[in-house]
Amino acid sequence: MLARIQKSMKEKDEGFTLIELLVVMIIIGILAAIAIPVFLNQRKNGYRAAVKSDLKNAAIGVESAAADQEGDYSKVGLTAAAALPAGVEFTPSNNVAVLVNKVAATDYCLSATHSTLGTTEIWYLAKGNGGAPTSTKPAGCA
Repeated sequence: MLARIQKSMKEKDEGFTLIELLVVMIIIGILAAIAIPVFLNQRKNGYRAAVKSDLKNAAIGVESAAADQEGDYSKVGLTAAAALPAGVEFTPSNNVAVLVNKVAATDYCLSATHSTLGTTEIWYLAKGNGGAPTSTKPAGCA
């Protein structure tokens, strides 16, 4: 053993053995197997956060437009299952669609989906629900 080490040092034997390379590749593979699913899950969480933020911003736009109409949401020009009207100054994020589900004189319900989530997730925001985005359809939403 000592003779082999001395011989390799004398001949300037450099490089890695096949076993060493395989061990490094296995370690990299294990780390990738752990990191990739975590990264993809964080992307979905980011998309969900964008949808919730867009819903809140759209609700602020609806509230502002209704304030111009003396608090009557039905005068804002919103119709069921329609996109937000021109009177509501709000532009959703990329790949997010915000729709109006219901409008009454004192209440409204918005829904939003993100097209890159892979699965269809619909988030709702209703004034009567306290204005918090939820993944379950609030009572009274169309």
